[in-house]
Amino acid sequence: MIYLGADHAGFGLKEMIKKYLDSSKIQFEDLGTYSEASCDYALIAEEVARAVVEEKNSLGLLFCGTGVGMSIAANKVKDVRAACCSDCYSAKMTRLHNDANILCLGSRVIGIGLAEQIVEVFLNTDFTNEERHSRRINQIHKLEK
Repeated sequence: MIYLGADHAGFGLKEMIKKYLDSSKIQFEDLGTYSEASCDYALIAEEVARAVVEEKNSLGLLFCGTGVGMSIAANKVKDVRAACCSDCYSAKMTRLHNDANILCLGSRVIGIGLAEQIVEVFLNTDFTNEERHSRRINQIHKLEK
């Protein structure tokens, strides 16, 4: 399952990505916000982050003005590895080497065409599970204590 969330600034980009996911026949659940009315991004980031942690093998997509606020908030939830990406290479590498489980995108940073490409790369790249990368992920988990 792919969980989506946005604040008011990211709402428009989230809605466009939902159309992309629908056309690609990718199952998702939208956890809000549902309008451009001002809202607090940390609450939505937490909801998506907790859903991703609870459902094994799920991923999240978060949207705000820059993607940075959402990534900071989501990373406060144990076992979340949220990455703010503005290019396809970073999206690929954060899945491949960091096993990121949430992608954060900035609606004021990238357009819909690039956002679709980044989402596609993120969703279609698996963690390598090589020993050196797994070791580093375990070191990150130890920081959460």
